[in-house]
Amino acid sequence: MTTAAPHTIAVVSAGLRDPSSTRLLADRLGEAAVRALAERGVVGHAVTVDLRPIAADLTTMLLTGVPSAAVREALETVTHADGVVAVSPIFSGSYNGLFKTFFDVVDDGALAGMPVLLGATAGTARHSLAVEHALRPLFAYLGAFTVPTGVFAATDDFGHSSGVRADDDVAPLADRVARGAAELAALVATRERKPPADPFALTESFEDLLRGT
Repeated sequence: MTTAAPHTIAVVSAGLRDPSSTRLLADRLGEAAVRALAERGVVGHAVTVDLRPIAADLTTMLLTGVPSAAVREALETVTHADGVVAVSPIFSGSYNGLFKTFFDVVDDGALAGMPVLLGATAGTARHSLAVEHALRPLFAYLGAFTVPTGVFAATDDFGHSSGVRADDDVAPLADRVARGAAELAALVATRERKPPADPFALTESFEDLLRGT
């Protein structure tokens, strides 16, 4: 009996520092998604796509159209995944340039129908709506299927073990992570999986090849 391959969750982090709160949130979301899949009896694993080390290569590809091996690997990881976690720091009310550059070089239609869990980080809760007014429209344009819950984390969220801020009634970060992950897992577990690409398959018929078309 053939065992199905584990479902892959590609975890994209556009944090600029090391260590990074953006990477921390991305890792939490990816781990939570894998746990949520396990609760559904589905084997999954998270693969991190950290954009910081390939920032220069992404700029080169944007200018030349030629991806480096590292960029090609990152793009294949994301576009061939069963689900995506995408997290960006918020600068001036929107995602940062590194995040946008990466998704600018994704092939048209490559993320159509892809289940995506959105996340964002910033210094204060003033930027909490950026997930809705900046990230979600970007992925709608790409044709992805974003889950209802977007997870925003301010600096204060990481300063408390429960993720509770004393000055408001926002749900603890852990609860928001779990809710978003559960929504992503529900889509990933029920989505029809594409068969793996055959590297030896012909993209043109023999007749077209013979005609030189």
